[in-house]
Amino acid sequence: MKTQELFTILNDHKDKSLLFQYTAGQIVPANYHITEVKHLKIDSVDCGAQMDSWNETIIQLWESPSEIGKTEFMSCFKALGILNKVGEIKAYDLASEVKFEYSNSLFHTAQLFVNDYEIHGNNLMFNLAIAKTDCKAKELCGVVEPAAATANASQCAPDSGCC
Repeated sequence: MKTQELFTILNDHKDKSLLFQYTAGQIVPANYHITEVKHLKIDSVDCGAQMDSWNETIIQLWESPSEIGKTEFMSCFKALGILNKVGEIKAYDLASEVKFEYSNSLFHTAQLFVNDYEIHGNNLMFNLAIAKTDCKAKELCGVVEPAAATANASQCAPDSGCC
């Protein structure tokens, strides 16, 4: 989901409570706060020596230990107010991918992308998911997808031009 789409959805549902499902059946508790917004510029070089760059918006969610047991979730209106205030200080790249950074005692810190969202009565729920790592230079390095892979284990050998 792009940052602009996030703002549009929040704006369209200002009256709703904002929930996040970070893994199947697990919702970020109501004691969460938006504690940081990161504007990242990624400059990368993949294992095929190809350069790439893009921007990301990372919104950090944190569970306040002093509010454990809280039952009322943050409203979309309040979240939008926080995010708009950040935008007044540091402008967003509205075309950038938005991710949510989250962890708790049972879930490792992760940057989660928005898989989709749902409306349940007075709740707007973003369903978050983890992106698996991947080789961006498969074709250049001669990497075959596992379903079609043969028993040849030397496809990305040290001298193949792929790291």
